[in-house]
Amino acid sequence: MNVSWIRRHAAALFALGSIAILYCAAEGPALMSKSVTISLSNEFKFHRLPLPVQTELPSKLVRQVHPSLERIAAWISTVGAGVALGDVDGDGLSNDVCHVDPRFDTVLVSQLYETHYQPFRLEAPETLWNRKTMAPMGCLIGDLDEDGRADFVVYFWGRTPLAFLRRGEKLETASYEVVDLVPGGERWFTNAAAFADLDGDGHVDLVVANYYPDQSNILDAAGQGREEMPSTNSRSFNGGSKRFLLWRAGNGGIPKFVDTPTNLSQEVLHGWTLALGAADLDGDMRPDLYIANDFGPDRLLRNISSGGELKFEVLEGKREIGTPSSAVLGRDSFSGMGVDFADVNGDGVPDIFVSNIADDFALQESHMLWLSTGEGFRPGFAPYRQSSEKLGVSRSGWGWDARFADFNNGGQFEIVQGTGFMQGEINRWTELQALTTGNDSLMHDARLWPAFRPGDDVSGHNRTGFFIPGKDNRYHNVPDVVGADEPMMTRGVAVGDIDGDGRLDFILANQWEDSYAFFNKSRTTGSFIGLHLQLAGKGKAFDVFTGNVALGSPAFGTSVVVHTRSGRVFRAQSDGGSGHSGKRSPDVHVGLGPLPKDEVLRVDLTWRARGGELRHRTIQVKADSWYSVQLDS
Repeated sequence: MNVSWIRRHAAALFALGSIAILYCAAEGPALMSKSVTISLSNEFKFHRLPLPVQTELPSKLVRQVHPSLERIAAWISTVGAGVALGDVDGDGLSNDVCHVDPRFDTVLVSQLYETHYQPFRLEAPETLWNRKTMAPMGCLIGDLDEDGRADFVVYFWGRTPLAFLRRGEKLETASYEVVDLVPGGERWFTNAAAFADLDGDGHVDLVVANYYPDQSNILDAAGQGREEMPSTNSRSFNGGSKRFLLWRAGNGGIPKFVDTPTNLSQEVLHGWTLALGAADLDGDMRPDLYIANDFGPDRLLRNISSGGELKFEVLEGKREIGTPSSAVLGRDSFSGMGVDFADVNGDGVPDIFVSNIADDFALQESHMLWLSTGEGFRPGFAPYRQSSEKLGVSRSGWGWDARFADFNNGGQFEIVQGTGFMQGEINRWTELQALTTGNDSLMHDARLWPAFRPGDDVSGHNRTGFFIPGKDNRYHNVPDVVGADEPMMTRGVAVGDIDGDGRLDFILANQWEDSYAFFNKSRTTGSFIGLHLQLAGKGKAFDVFTGNVALGSPAFGTSVVVHTRSGRVFRAQSDGGSGHSGKRSPDVHVGLGPLPKDEVLRVDLTWRARGGELRHRTIQVKADSWYSVQLDS
């Protein structure tokens, strides 16, 4: 082969080489043998129970929508199921559930283990909650007034969030005072919200991500004009706002949350957000944010706030030869619908899992597992590499909330993932593909969309994702582990040790159908340590390391580092509500793998006291135990 021939065909050779590289990069994971599947699943077993509902209320299976959206009413009606786990009654267990059920548009608080009260609804007067044009989308459990008792935040389509502040002793509807967190009558369409101390003052703030443009009338069946949809398939920046509500002391025991501006651009602020996560990624004890957007790129925001000024830096990954733009953090064009954090590769930096649409023979965007590269954080640069295909977690169906959790205490994380979009009898994937490959200039007008009405099906028969790490250093999706053969239209996934037995349980909040708690009956392969972390409240507060139960506020954002005698180090953080509409318990549970019996562990705790001072504490604990820990405030 002479040089002149190579020169003449250089372009063709380069194209063939590029195709080969991309083919290898896109090659799907090998199928597991049945014996491997059985071996992986044998360690896991769950017992399913439905969440309580109040069936005396009238139910529905589709929402009333603005007349300009009626032909896609089923599409508009695909969100609204939510669930949060926490400790509402102060018994030291995260066995209390706040469940948003779209069939009834109810927000129901109940207890799933050691029942101490009857289920009750969070309700607001009609002056604050118009059920004809508003609908609850999710719930957060926290302590907004810092009195040591659990309060709630409910976020909506059609209005700003409402706070439910605990006033009475008895757990019932009448014991809560309803407070409009952002007075003024604005119409927000919120699909994600989380607690996080954004400005570092030691008080919990609230970050809110809206989907449809603010002031829309999506649920107003008597509305006029035309409602706006995304402006393009992949670069839509005409969505709802991101709001940063900073805690400030108020009067009469009612805290103020001040809507605070940031340095972020309009493109970042107005993506169509379905999920967001808050976690300290760079180790400076300031929560960074991952915003998962529909119809446009996700955003990673490094928190660089100081001196009371709220400030973020947008980080993006580095594109390499052979890497498609969609596999670079901050440049994707997918449909982010869930996000969670965990240190998967053990380098001390939280990694990031993001759900997208990844349904075989339909739309294969790929879920994302952003693994830290070890290059460190620097201005504008996100030190993460897309690794989902390599690790076997790139596909499962139309993904929603997903949670990392060590369900068998083996020292590695499994992933449980809600899936499914629209369940019916008539497959509409062909129409959806036509929409997603059509002319961008038509996207904003729902009248030009294909019809999506009740009875239509788009990814309506996905099964719940349950990814298990195998000995081949890959994850394997084994839906049978969940014990639910039928498909479920899951939106929210909440994880916590509901019954306090040292094994993590989970809840699936489902759209237009029953939701379920899954109690963990798995065979454990290792030890664990569990921490119920609280900041001292204004009420009765005492050091509870002796095992007594604390009255205090969830210590969101606390850093936990666990050291074993063998030198292994495990890191975790207390979560304030990352994801779509499922909120895990703020308790910290760490699976440790096999340990000698009665091993004593060193645990380093770091948190911000009220006022912003960083504090540290080291405790010695025995493995295989839960501890309630009171942190100085």
